[in-house]
Amino acid sequence: MKKDKRCSLAEAAALVQDGMTIMVGGFLGVGTPEALIDALVDRKVRKLTLVANDTSFVDKGVGKLIAAGCVEKVIASHIGTNGETGRQYLAGELSVELVPQGTLAERIRCGGAGLGGVLTPVGLGTVVEEGKKKIISGTREYLLELPLRADVALLQARRADTYGNLIYDQTARNFNPLMALAADVVAVLAEEVTPVGALLPDSVATPGIVVDYVVAGGKDNGC
Repeated sequence: MKKDKRCSLAEAAALVQDGMTIMVGGFLGVGTPEALIDALVDRKVRKLTLVANDTSFVDKGVGKLIAAGCVEKVIASHIGTNGETGRQYLAGELSVELVPQGTLAERIRCGGAGLGGVLTPVGLGTVVEEGKKKIISGTREYLLELPLRADVALLQARRADTYGNLIYDQTARNFNPLMALAADVVAVLAEEVTPVGALLPDSVATPGIVVDYVVAGGKDNGC
């Protein structure tokens, strides 16, 4: 394991290849590594499966990937703030799998923990249950929701050390820690990169052992 995981923006963006499944942290663009998204758009990556909480806006966050035609399938909790996502879906250009937000988080957590899935009553009696296995536990019926994993996770952090220990900025933390555990390769864009030992251990939300690449720069400007 490398002790100094710093790399350039171009090197981190090159981790994502056509046809890959990627996870991108953020909530309506807050906590999303904007510079990494821009680099993927510039590279014209295609046929991605995108796992994210939402598709943000046309000109912000992962919404820029949608608008640029980089994404073939979206797995998210909602798409309503990005009209281009809806347009592409209705035109048959984009596949969309809508997942209740809590279920989405749990499926990612299961992927990171090596679990076989999660049982939830959310979605019973709705279109969410279509094609899914139902399991009775005790006197209750549940849907079996399968884990989600990705080839690459792209994260945003407030601070990182050179080993990849991460601190997030308040609610910009959102999906980032879960996704850090559920991908084969993890790259983080950090506003500030410090030497090892400069971060208070109790403040670290994601340990460096699960982070592969650290890129300096890229302030999260929120909404």
